[in-house]
Amino acid sequence: MAATTIAAPRSPRSPRSPRRMRGRTNTELYAWLFMRVSGVLLMVLVFGHLFVNLMVGEGINALDFAFVAGKWADPFWQVWDLLMLWLAMIHGSNGLRTIINDYAERDQLRMWLKVGLYTAAAITIVLGTLVIFTFDPCPADAAAELLPSFCPAP
Repeated sequence: MAATTIAAPRSPRSPRSPRRMRGRTNTELYAWLFMRVSGVLLMVLVFGHLFVNLMVGEGINALDFAFVAGKWADPFWQVWDLLMLWLAMIHGSNGLRTIINDYAERDQLRMWLKVGLYTAAAITIVLGTLVIFTFDPCPADAAAELLPSFCPAP
C-alpha cells in the first residue's frame, strides 16, 4: 500500500499552464461590481420615481392614464424609466444567474435555466423599451369614444 501525501492547506498551487491562464476572465468580478453600482443607481431611480409619482402634485390621486401619458411625453422621463427598466432587469437577472450557478447541480439543467432566464429578460427589456418609446395616448386612427379626454377631437 502506497502512502498518500496531502499538501498543507496553505501550500502554493502548482503553476498553471499558459494555455489555461489565457482563457481566464474576471467575469464574476465585473458581475459583482455591476451589482453594487446598479444597486445604488436603482435606489436613486426607484425613490425618484416613487417621489414624483406619489408625493409631487396631487400624489396618488393623480395617478391615471393621463399622468403616465404626460410623463412619457417628456424625453427626460422616458430615459429615466428606461434606465430603471434596464438596470432592474439586468440586476435581477444577474442575481438569478448567481442563484442558478449556486444551486443547479447538473450542467445541462444549469444551461437550460440560464437560457430561459436570458430569454425572459431579453423579451421584457425589448418589449418595455418599445412601450416607453412608442407610447401614443392619442393614436390618429382610434375611435373618438375610445380616446382619453385630453386628446384633441379627430
